[in-house]
Amino acid sequence: MREIPATSDKIAADVEGDIEAIDNVLRITRIRVRYSLTIPKGKREAAERAVERHPRGCPAANSVSGCIDLDIAATITEE
Repeated sequence: MREIPATSDKIAADVEGDIEAIDNVLRITRIRVRYSLTIPKGKREAAERAVERHPRGCPAANSVSGCIDLDIAATITEE
């Protein structure tokens, strides 16, 4: 991620979704992803840009684009 370590001790995600009955069929309608990132000092701008651009390069996000609303955000902590 833009020369920022993305090891398991530096990145975590909480994911939740909404399921609604549409035409009597249950469907996932929204997914919220909240990343917690720990980054080296001075890399905040690069990390924010990576989070903003993440959906465009993510196979899962691209697979559900137009079908499920995605909300991706991050809490970023500098070391």
